[in-house]
Amino acid sequence: MPLSDENPRILIRYPFVSWALIAINLGVYTIFQSGLVLDDNLAATYGWGLIPAVVFGHAAAPVHAGVPPELTIFTSLFLHGDPFHLVGNLLFILVFADNIEDSMGHWRFALFYVLCGIAGSAAHALAVPTSEAPLIGASGAISGVIAAYLLLHPRVKMWILLFGRIPLRVTAFWIIIAWFVVQLGSGLFGWDDAIAWWAHTGGFLAGAMLIPLFKRDDVPWFGRPPKTI
Repeated sequence: MPLSDENPRILIRYPFVSWALIAINLGVYTIFQSGLVLDDNLAATYGWGLIPAVVFGHAAAPVHAGVPPELTIFTSLFLHGDPFHLVGNLLFILVFADNIEDSMGHWRFALFYVLCGIAGSAAHALAVPTSEAPLIGASGAISGVIAAYLLLHPRVKMWILLFGRIPLRVTAFWIIIAWFVVQLGSGLFGWDDAIAWWAHTGGFLAGAMLIPLFKRDDVPWFGRPPKTI
């Protein structure tokens, strides 16, 4: 679990998109899923979550369907299963997203985030095309942000909570590589079917492929200034 990084922004003063993503995710959960405002969690989960079997025509849309199945590849990015799922994802956005927004600019970062999320959702749907369990969560999009961070800021020092208990200061490269190995291994070996491991892996690979198209030309790779002749 990330806690903070030692990586100040350089090109933008305020990460408006990152803050908006935190606010939207928090707002959607509070209003539609927490039970504090509307008692609508089931309808939101099945209405806006991505159900692979429905998308591929293997099952009928649920009675709670809120949007066309094709749109759930997007709407599912803003739903969460419980407060721990929500807070965990918001921490990842808080720690990693502002520096990636800094490297791209506001609008390009917003598009990058959504594309990585869609790629992650698509990877999950392709991996389990007959599943009738709804996919919800921002993890696919966040995984793309993490991949971008690995390629742009691998030497940054950051604080994490190891095993959810032990504060530890580590280099971003090692913790991100370890995180990705866990996601890939879990998907390959089927550990904990309740977690959409392929969404994480798909979003990460999409982020790694898209970052050359989205980062500013003056932002160096791997945190190093460009060489001059």
